[in-house]
Amino acid sequence: MFQSFDTLANPEQGPNRLAELRGEILNRGLHGFLVPRADAHQGEYVAPRDDRLKWLTGFTGSAGFCAVLQEKAGVFVDGRYRVQVREQVTECFTPVDWPEKTLGPWLRKQLNGGCIGFDPWLYTVGQITEIEDSLRDSGITLVPTENLIDKIWSDQPSYPIEPVYAQPIKFAGETHSDKRARLGRELTAKGHESAVITLPDSIAWLLNIRGNDIPRNPVAHGFAVLFADGTVDLFMDPSKLVKVTNHLGEAVRIIKPDQFLARLRDLKGPVRLNKASVPVIVQQALEGAQRDIAWGAEPCILPKARKNTSEVAGMVSAHLRDSVAITRFLCWFDSNFENGITEIDVVMKLEEYRRASGSLLDISFDTIAGSGPHGAIMHYRVTRETNRKLQSGDLLVLDSGGQYQDGTTDITRTLPVGKLGKDEQYAFTRVLQGMIAMSRLRWPTGLTGSHIESIGRAPLWMAGQDFDHGLGHGVGAYLCVHEGPQRLSRVSDVPLECGMILSNEPGYYRNGAFGIRIENLIVVEEAPTLSGGDEHRNMLRFKTLTYAPIDRRLIIVEQLTDEELNWLDEYHATCRKMIAPSVDTDTRLWLDAATAPL
Repeated sequence: MFQSFDTLANPEQGPNRLAELRGEILNRGLHGFLVPRADAHQGEYVAPRDDRLKWLTGFTGSAGFCAVLQEKAGVFVDGRYRVQVREQVTECFTPVDWPEKTLGPWLRKQLNGGCIGFDPWLYTVGQITEIEDSLRDSGITLVPTENLIDKIWSDQPSYPIEPVYAQPIKFAGETHSDKRARLGRELTAKGHESAVITLPDSIAWLLNIRGNDIPRNPVAHGFAVLFADGTVDLFMDPSKLVKVTNHLGEAVRIIKPDQFLARLRDLKGPVRLNKASVPVIVQQALEGAQRDIAWGAEPCILPKARKNTSEVAGMVSAHLRDSVAITRFLCWFDSNFENGITEIDVVMKLEEYRRASGSLLDISFDTIAGSGPHGAIMHYRVTRETNRKLQSGDLLVLDSGGQYQDGTTDITRTLPVGKLGKDEQYAFTRVLQGMIAMSRLRWPTGLTGSHIESIGRAPLWMAGQDFDHGLGHGVGAYLCVHEGPQRLSRVSDVPLECGMILSNEPGYYRNGAFGIRIENLIVVEEAPTLSGGDEHRNMLRFKTLTYAPIDRRLIIVEQLTDEELNWLDEYHATCRKMIAPSVDTDTRLWLDAATAPL
């Protein structure tokens, strides 16, 4: 199995580790130390060596940080993890609702001046600038220092050195030499000599390579400098690159990672840096050598988000294959949910069906199979200790995905275990209405995710309900399942463009009772002009990539409009048409019934 069910953290060790860290803080004359869930490459996911936040606190979520002071240690988490953090950390840590409460005001309340240490490899320029602005005139200063967690973590894992391999051109759709040349011309047009790239998925996309340094994400750790002439300095352990030396060619110079800062000091300016992704230490190295810095967008971030026709075609193929596996699982589930199955049984069976395709390279994240009250934990991960037997009246939130060489998938279905109450059915219907509304939406070019994401929340809002996660995140093409900068979120400021792939996943969660989420992946495409529409106005729309039945037993049909019913019936007819040829007779009969018109 790709997924394990081991407990990944030791929260009971938190008090001793916190005490030892506080000793290190005192020894350096500091008043506190910041522990982010980040690595030097500033990707969302980290290798075991870099999972310092989990090691210290026991919190296993994918976002957050801990501010350790002598009297208090605040663990800052967003709405996705409010329930989870309170279940995982011991009483020596204080959960803080973030971003409602930000670090600067929190520190002001706790301290009357002082020095707070941070590792300059693990914080971006933008993050530190924002914190420093919020601390102005407080007497509290941020001090770059060595990583104090690394000083006390005696059995810290080694750096990952997994082999790197090439992504075939039939899936990438463009050679890395053409990508480098194209982005190099863009640097020249801006008057920039080079750009520093630290995001692992950006380097993977730029050079058409993939790796296995981070669980569930096919990327390799490294740094890169892209030059205006299209050449690249790649700072990566040469032992990882044996299989791709010829693929990279002479225009990509392979340099050991420990030479990264020294090489930065030798660059000619202006050097483009992105405040949102480049670590503070990069800025320090360049300013120390008096190199000109040009602040701007990371050069790969938008081109990577705009999938080309080959990448979109690969995602379509991957989703069809994945939807077949999901449908086979759903058929199995309907025949077995009354047989005393557990959350672990669900995870194992779903992975079995994905593996049966012969193309699964990994899961794209640990499968979320939360039944009953576990469904209200948005990023719940089942372990042997938390494993729960499905019970009559439960809702099961099943959020999962696969990594295939032609694409990355992410799908959520909410399934009933026996007969459900009206509260659950009404909430499910509202969530479905929000998902359908986004699927049917047309909008003028130039709008961002923040302009339209409320469409998917409106049915819940009208009932006085909401959910505490974004409506949708970007998704990579055989890359990270969470990809920026495209988002369906109230904080997104990036215009949606053709080729961008996102999730569409409204939900509803009642703490201690149940959770609901329905998720398809969608791709932005041009919308044809409608009869009577403005011919001069360019419009966009979403095309659905995911085709697996949505459980009709949870829908209060009379709550749906005719347009919503028509969309759902057409969606299910398409599911039936696409999936039926690839499944066995029993599954085909189940599929016919599950997708029958409402």
